[in-house]
Amino acid sequence: MFKSIRIKIITIYFLLIFMAMVIVGLFMIRQFENYHLGVERNNIVSISSSVATTLQSIDWQNQPQETQENLNLYERVGMEIYVIERGSRFTIAASTNLTYLNENATHILEPDLILGALNGHDMEKDVLAGTQGISSKNMAFPLYDEDNRINGVVYVRKDLGDIYQTLDQSKFIMLRSTLVALGITILLGYLIASSITGPIRDVTVKASKMARGDFDQVVEVKSSDEIGQLASMFNYLTARLKTLLQEVSSEKQKLDTILTDMADGVIATTIEGTLIHINSRALAMLSLTREEAENKTFDQLFQPINQPLSLKVLQEEHRDFSGVEVLDMPDGTKLRASYAPYRSEAGEAEGMVLLLQDITEHEKLEKMRKEFVANVSHELKTPLTTIKSYTETMLEGSIDDPAMEQRFLKVINDEADRMTRLVRELLQLSNLDYQQMKWEPQPVNLRALMEKVLRNLDQPLQQKQHRVTYDPPDQPLTTFGDQDAIEQVILNLFSNAIKYTPNGGNLHLYLEKEQAAISLTIQDNGIGIPSQDLPRVFERFYRVDKARSREMGGTGLGLSIARQIVEAHGGSIHLYSREGKGTRVVMRLPLYSGEETSEKEAVAQPS
Repeated sequence: MFKSIRIKIITIYFLLIFMAMVIVGLFMIRQFENYHLGVERNNIVSISSSVATTLQSIDWQNQPQETQENLNLYERVGMEIYVIERGSRFTIAASTNLTYLNENATHILEPDLILGALNGHDMEKDVLAGTQGISSKNMAFPLYDEDNRINGVVYVRKDLGDIYQTLDQSKFIMLRSTLVALGITILLGYLIASSITGPIRDVTVKASKMARGDFDQVVEVKSSDEIGQLASMFNYLTARLKTLLQEVSSEKQKLDTILTDMADGVIATTIEGTLIHINSRALAMLSLTREEAENKTFDQLFQPINQPLSLKVLQEEHRDFSGVEVLDMPDGTKLRASYAPYRSEAGEAEGMVLLLQDITEHEKLEKMRKEFVANVSHELKTPLTTIKSYTETMLEGSIDDPAMEQRFLKVINDEADRMTRLVRELLQLSNLDYQQMKWEPQPVNLRALMEKVLRNLDQPLQQKQHRVTYDPPDQPLTTFGDQDAIEQVILNLFSNAIKYTPNGGNLHLYLEKEQAAISLTIQDNGIGIPSQDLPRVFERFYRVDKARSREMGGTGLGLSIARQIVEAHGGSIHLYSREGKGTRVVMRLPLYSGEETSEKEAVAQPS
């Protein structure tokens, strides 16, 4: 019950008023009692003095009748007056209460007061009279004779019952007043407490709704006091907090979008290894579902992949949680893991953020670059070495045979042609890479072009005794592009089929229309290509059988150039082969519809 501030305010207010009323009531009753007792005492003293003066003027000890008559004059003052003789019996000589005449005063009145008065002292005492506890005031004064000797005592007793009855009535009135005041206090306390706690309760209820995420809360401002200021500040806080949360939510959405859609994987973990965040790209790189990642710690994710990357190892080695590791994934991909700590305000590492980058393609390109440099160097080194050795032999004059000399010069010339061809093909690849080829686009009749290629390669076909099967189409099939470039591709593909097919092989040519494209297929029954080499046949300088290819004069650039030319014309080229069974190459080029086509549209440069 006392957890409510309203009850506390009412209780405190009640206790304050109650204590104030009690203190004031006690003080007033006490002062009232003292006042009336003082008035009665003064009356008793005044009457006692008057009685003593009267008795001094007569011989009261010898004139009891006159003495009694004088005391009878004080019957109406509401006091009992006794005149007590000095002697062994302390006889009551006269009294306003005739019941006790000639009685021993010590049996009726207070003996200590009588004895004190006989000793010359004014005595006073409040005593309880009867079983009802009614108080009475008793006072005794010495009575002197003409010689100033004490010959008796004037004893006065005043019944205070009326005074204490009045005091009891006053207490009852005070009690009723206190109860009424306390009732009014409770009512006023409730109203005052409600005026204070009402706005506070309203603020509390709406703050509770804010805690549940509802920030559309406004507290009514009913006054300009502290409670009103509290309501105003609550409204300001609500509006400000709503704005800040909207800004934070917006920034969080931006950050989530960035982390979710970025090409790199991002993982955040605490120092204990609990995952805080892992984006979709990281899940894909690690071949995990989100449910699987949620049930694992950081070490459980990376310890099987890379032991040094686990938090346990980083902590044991007292590293600063920053560095780079290369991860070899089970699926053959390579990931670069760059990690750095995030710290608290005290500068202590609270966790780590890890960035995953797929460097498989980069490593592949780097390997290809190194192989390309090595291949170019090797391809140039071999003819240069041959030319230099033959030239030095001739310069030394050790050849006297003209036929031998002619043979040496022919070798030098062939090697020079080989280097020229290599440089020309490298320049052509460079122009294709940097989109600097100067095309001469025009309609190209592929049926006529195929007949031209067959005529040009008639001699090599006869030398190797190949049988060519070719059923030309009934109508011309036309594409749009650079005729020389397309002819170079067909020559390269057909020459490869001739070279790598043993003598007496079978070659099949197909030229067909496929919807909006023209398909050219060259199929042989030659040596074929191993399945593991098929994905790389279009790479630069890649040879399946390097020794044999070099012996046949190949540079390893023909297929790479062919693919780039075909793709630049908006086509595609595919190679299918089985080792020892033969090879099939399919080239597709767009079909020319006969409409005017700009040079830019006809030959699309590779991106």
